[in-house]
Formats: sequence, structure tokens, C-alpha cells
Amino acid sequence: MTAEAFFSAHWLDMLSTVLGIIYIILEYRAHIALWLVGIVMPAIDIWLFWSVGLYADFGMAIYYTLAAIYGFAVWRFGRKRNQKVDESLPITHFKRRLIMPALWVFVAAWGAIYFILVRFTNSNVPVTDSFINALSFIGLWALARKYLEQWLIWIVVDVVSSALYAYKGIPFKASLYAMYVIIAVLGYYKWKRMMSNG
Repeated sequence: MTAEAFFSAHWLDMLSTVLGIIYIILEYRAHIALWLVGIVMPAIDIWLFWSVGLYADFGMAIYYTLAAIYGFAVWRFGRKRNQKVDESLPITHFKRRLIMPALWVFVAAWGAIYFILVRFTNSNVPVTDSFINALSFIGLWALARKYLEQWLIWIVVDVVSSALYAYKGIPFKASLYAMYVIIAVLGYYKWKRMMSNG
């Protein structure tokens, strides 16, 4: 394959990967601009995932775009208990009372997405595709609420996603998610320090 043919086959994957690197750096720094990149990147992923038959990821890319708008609004205008008036949304722990509802939403979403993939698409990876998307649903919500433990959710999502994307032939995205695993581990400890110092 020539360089031109390779670029032609993978340019969307490469562009999305560059935006993904910018996104994770901004998330690591807990910078609100992550949500603006989070609107553009999934718009590109909509076409990328559809083109390789990752239909659940295609649907999640649409959700990610909407969730990024929500996340931006929460980080900009949201409030938590004991938050000072001019203080940005603080990093806090995932509340214990939210664990079971989040688990039930994850299981229900996993089942629903799996059913849709099996019933209405020709997906050859319905279990894995539906798993990462159902868990991402919870992860994005936890990120929007600025819970420290969102990083732990992303570690699982990123490990599984990296393997899935490699299998589906989108190598740049696979490499990006492998890098995300490392950054998610570092991000967890950085946010933990920020929470302690804040």
C-alpha cells in the first residue's frame, strides 16, 4: 500500500486520534475546553465507526456529542453542595448511593445495545461493542459530574476499546486508546491530588 493510499484509508482515524490526544490532555488537566473538543471529535467518529461496522460506537458518537454539550454546561454552570459561589465545579468522590443505580443503568444499557446490534445490524462484535458503549455512558456521566472515579471506568473502557479497534482495523484509534489507559491511571492520581489540595 502506498503512503497516499494509506493516508486516504486512514485520514479520519488519524484526525480523530489527534483530537483524542488533545481531549485527554484537557481532561487530565480538568480543563473545561475538553468539552469543546468533545463536540468535534465524536462528530468525526460518527462516520469513522459507521464505515468499519462499529454500530454501537456510531450511536455512542452521537451521544458523546450531546453529552459534551451537557458536560460543558454542568462544568460551567453546575453546582455541588458546599461549593463556593465563584468556585469551579469541584472534583469529588462518586457517591456510594449512586453505585447500584449506575450498575443497573449499565446492565440495562448493555443489554439494550446488544439486542439492537444483534437484531438490526450485521455487527460481528456485539458483546464487546455494546459493553464499551454501555460503560462509556456511565463514564461520561461521571466525568460530567467531575467524580474522581470516572478515571477507573475509563481504564476498563480504554483497555477493551484498544483491543476492539485493533481487531476492526483502525490502528490509530487503537493506539490512542492504549495511550488513554496510561493517561487514565495518571489522571486518577492527578485528580486525587487536586481534590486533596482543593
